[in-house]
Amino acid sequence: MKVDSKSDKKPTAMVWLRYDLRAHDQKSFALAAKSGLKVIAYYSFDPQQYKTTKWGFKKTDAYRAKFLIETLSDLKKTLNDLNISLIVDNIEPSTGIVNWVKTLNIKEIYFQKEWTQEERFVEDKLRSNLDSEINLHSNYDQFLFHPEDISFKLNDLPEVFTQFRKQCEKNSFVRQLTEEISPLNKENLLDQSFSIPTLIDLGLDIKKSNPNSAFPFSGGTSQAKLRTQHYFWETKKLSFYKQTRNGLIGVDYSSKFSAWLANGSISPRQLYWEIISYEKEIKKNQSTYWLIFELIWRDYFKYISLKHQNAIFHLSGILKKEYQWQNDLEIVKKWINGTTKESFVNANMIELQKTGWMSNRGRQNVASYFAKDLLLDWRIGAAYFESQLIDYDVHSNYGNWMYVAGVGNDPRDRKFDISWQAQKYDSQNKFQKLWLK
Repeated sequence: MKVDSKSDKKPTAMVWLRYDLRAHDQKSFALAAKSGLKVIAYYSFDPQQYKTTKWGFKKTDAYRAKFLIETLSDLKKTLNDLNISLIVDNIEPSTGIVNWVKTLNIKEIYFQKEWTQEERFVEDKLRSNLDSEINLHSNYDQFLFHPEDISFKLNDLPEVFTQFRKQCEKNSFVRQLTEEISPLNKENLLDQSFSIPTLIDLGLDIKKSNPNSAFPFSGGTSQAKLRTQHYFWETKKLSFYKQTRNGLIGVDYSSKFSAWLANGSISPRQLYWEIISYEKEIKKNQSTYWLIFELIWRDYFKYISLKHQNAIFHLSGILKKEYQWQNDLEIVKKWINGTTKESFVNANMIELQKTGWMSNRGRQNVASYFAKDLLLDWRIGAAYFESQLIDYDVHSNYGNWMYVAGVGNDPRDRKFDISWQAQKYDSQNKFQKLWLK
């Protein structure tokens, strides 16, 4: 850890990055830039996130890690243009940040507030390791509807999505984008540059890109902007989103923004206001509304986890419902490897295995089959999704798995008829033939 510049001894503000990997519409950067202090950014590839789980697969596997590496590479360039150095670490943040606090005379730390158990553990450990004179500033910057702007107390959060949506649409509003930060003085940059790890560095195998992938995109804000330009303004696919969103093949049946939203390289507010612009300039219809509708769903699962905390990781879920779950790992492997008796399930699981992506329609079917047909501990399925999905988001992932397993926010506790679903959404077997060659 060699830092030579005399300017590095100036009082410094650190932006600790986690799931807010962007430079614009980013509250922590805006606050740090206003502090009047030297500003640096910090991200750690925490080794805890790349360990092998008790179920036998990596907690974060190659597809999601590759997208993250691309995101950090893109962000590093953007920050460099703003004369902000990005420190890239590979140890637990509770240790790494403390080391840099001492080296760089850090007085203020700004970060996005997280509340799920692993993230909270890291924050609590960091707080206990820091001297009391270091000021920590956390903010909720991942919502469409900010917690200060919703019309009910968290304890009164509706347990049914429709009630939540209607209250938010009637009584809440989406904030304007956080003001842009201007390039800082070049003296703000550290003398040292930091390399971003490779998949090999993280102990992961390199996966070849698959020509049939429905998600052939790279990580980073720049790529999110290109996707917005394509899906909204060049092709106007947004105008047909509601009709195509249950598709299975191709890049444009759905918006695909979930991956950039998941690691925060684009914010839900940025998407929302882009949709509003599109509605004003091109067309406002059910499809443009439906993408907002999906952003509200995303918010809802965040609020559910904020309200219920660790219950979203419990076998009985937020409903505290007891079922006779199984945990036969041989049956789990058949599900993972696409060798069950249901070809529609198999095709979706092989797509996930080969690309790190699966459609929303596919996810609901394979999760329902896992929990309701195989009667397996739904948390194993959720953990496998965490490992594989490029767009993994802890709140949506566990919220959806609870929902499908009957221990979450589905008042009807439904079970998917896989054969009927396959006939409706893949009537000509094109999707199954694509992946079951």
